Amino acid sequence: MTGAGISHLTFAREEFQAQVPQFVPLEPDTTVLLSGAAEISLGVALMLLKERQVTVGWAAAAFFVVIFPGNVAQWVHERDGFGLDSDAKRFARLFFQPLLVAGALWATGAWRRLRRGDR
Repeated sequence: MTGAGISHLTFAREEFQAQVPQFVPLEPDTTVLLSGAAEISLGVALMLLKERQVTVGWAAAAFFVVIFPGNVAQWVHERDGFGLDSDAKRFARLFFQPLLVAGALWATGAWRRLRRGDR
């Protein structure tokens, strides 16, 4: 996540701006900078806050849910970016976001704790 966040702030900034849905009340660049900072923070938290992994896992999963409209907007508005240069590729990308959510929950133990009923 840290690497992806850094890419928001540097070399992939324009491509991320193209994914910002029009209904977001901030400028696309501001949105990209804030989401990049959030992603860097989550990545650092995953590495450093070992005792809070479940909480960070839920936060990462929530982040992946919150940014999903950007993926939908990229598909609906036919915006190229990150090698997604066709409707089929952009549509297929939508199915990977739930895997990121599940991966964040699984890798941090949040899913296991939820299944056990622990809070």
